[in-house]
Amino acid sequence: MKQSFLYALWGALFILCAGLGFIPSPGSALRILMTLLSVAFFIPGVLLLKQARRSGDSTAAIVVRNLSMASLVLSALLIVANFLSALAGAWLGSFLHILLVIVSSPMICSGFWALSLFLWACLMIAAVKIVKDSKA
Repeated sequence: MKQSFLYALWGALFILCAGLGFIPSPGSALRILMTLLSVAFFIPGVLLLKQARRSGDSTAAIVVRNLSMASLVLSALLIVANFLSALAGAWLGSFLHILLVIVSSPMICSGFWALSLFLWACLMIAAVKIVKDSKA
């Protein structure tokens, strides 16, 4: 598969997960679909890393590494900010939650926050290894 297709697919899955993340209380069938979509969200990243390892070109691995790091850091910061906003006005909590849904779309979509954070961390670690191996 071409990298451009994988990036487009990854972006489309991100947008889909973000949209589904705004559903307040999905039924069980929709919850299962949302969880499957949020896991499927990581497949293009894995395929990009696989191609980067095969070709020896670390450009895609650097992109995946940076996206993974950014998602993990921003998710952690927004989760903490959301907890701290409990003492502030409701508008701030709502605003921070909207940011969290957008930034961490597969995490909110799946409903299993640890799963998404774990998969981001796996992508990051694999990408770091590929980048390091390509420089050696």
